[in-house]
Amino acid sequence: MTTADVTVYGAGAFGLSVAYACVRRGARVRVIDPNGIGSGASGGIVGALAPHTPDQWNDKKAFQLDSLLMSQGFWDDVAQVSGQEPGYLRSGRVQPIADANAAEFARARVISAQDLWRGQAVWDVVGPGDLDPVWRPPSPTGLWVRDSLSARIHPRRATHVLAGAVLALGGEITGDGLAQGRIIHATGWAGLMEISAATGRVFGNGVKGQAVLLDYAAAPDAPQLFADGLHIVAHGDGTTAVGSTSEREFTSPSDTDAQIDDLLARAVARFPMLAGAAVIERWAGVRPRAKSRAPVLGAHPLFPGQFIANGGFKIGFGMAPLVGQVMADLVLDGNGNGIPPGFRPEANI
Repeated sequence: MTTADVTVYGAGAFGLSVAYACVRRGARVRVIDPNGIGSGASGGIVGALAPHTPDQWNDKKAFQLDSLLMSQGFWDDVAQVSGQEPGYLRSGRVQPIADANAAEFARARVISAQDLWRGQAVWDVVGPGDLDPVWRPPSPTGLWVRDSLSARIHPRRATHVLAGAVLALGGEITGDGLAQGRIIHATGWAGLMEISAATGRVFGNGVKGQAVLLDYAAAPDAPQLFADGLHIVAHGDGTTAVGSTSEREFTSPSDTDAQIDDLLARAVARFPMLAGAAVIERWAGVRPRAKSRAPVLGAHPLFPGQFIANGGFKIGFGMAPLVGQVMADLVLDGNGNGIPPGFRPEANI
C-alpha cells in the first residue's frame, strides 16, 4: 500500500474493528502497532461477552445490546473473509440467585427484558431441572438466572482472525509506518493515561486483570457461568477460562502472581467440576477504563482533526462490532449520530 485513507493506531479489538469497518467500505487502511496484534488486553483468554441487566436502561446498555445482537453476523462475516474461526458462540449465561430478594429482582427483569431486549433474547429464572447438573454453580435458593444474550469468544484468536480479515481485504498491519489520511487512536490504557497526563486530570486509566486457562472440556455449547465475580467460559477447543482479578494498583502490567492462585481456589470452591483440571496458561493484562466507564469515541482531545476509539474495559469485544460501525460512519462520512453523548470524549473531561 503506497498511501492510506485511514490510519489506525492500535491492533486490539477496537482498533481492528474500526479498521475492518473502514476497509469493508473500500477505504485503504493502515493499522500501526509496534507491539503487534492483540498485545494488550485484547490478547486475553477469557472472552465473556455478557450484557448489563435489563433494567435502569441507558444509552450504554442500549448500545451494548445492539452490538451484542449484531455480533453473530459480524463474526460470521469476519470468519468468511479471513477463512478462520474466532471462537464466537452465543452460548448464554447462568448465574445463581442468592436469596429471596434477589429472586424478586430477577423475576422483575424477566418482564423488563421482554421489552428492552425487543424479543431478541431472554432473561429467565430457572430451576435445577432446566440446567446441566454438573455445569452450573451451586445456588442457595435452588434458582438461577439464565439469559440467551451472553456470548463467548476466544479473545486472542478472535483478534488475529479479525486482523486476517483486514489483510484479506487489502488492509495493512505494521509495527511502524507513516500515518496518513484520517487518524484513529485505539491505543488502550496507555492512550488514556497519555490524555490524563496532558490534561492534568483523570481522563482514564488501566485496571489490571489476571486469568487462568484450564484443560477442562465442557459441552461444546456450554453457557458461561458467573458467580461471586468469577467468569467461567468454556471455549470450543476443550479449554475453560477463569477470570478475572481487578487490580487498580500494580507494578507490572503483564506479570502474573499469587492472585491467580487465589482466583483458581475461589473458582474450584464455587465450581467443583474444575477441581483437578490442569493449568494451561496464566495470563495478565491491563484493560483501558475511561473515567465515565463507557467507551470513548469521537474527536481526539489532544490531536485536532484526529479521532479516538478507546475505553473498552471489560466489555470491549462485546462493544467492538458496533464501535467499528459508528467510528467508520464518523471517520469516513462525518456522521457521528450513532455515538451516544456519554461516549464522547468530553464526557470524561
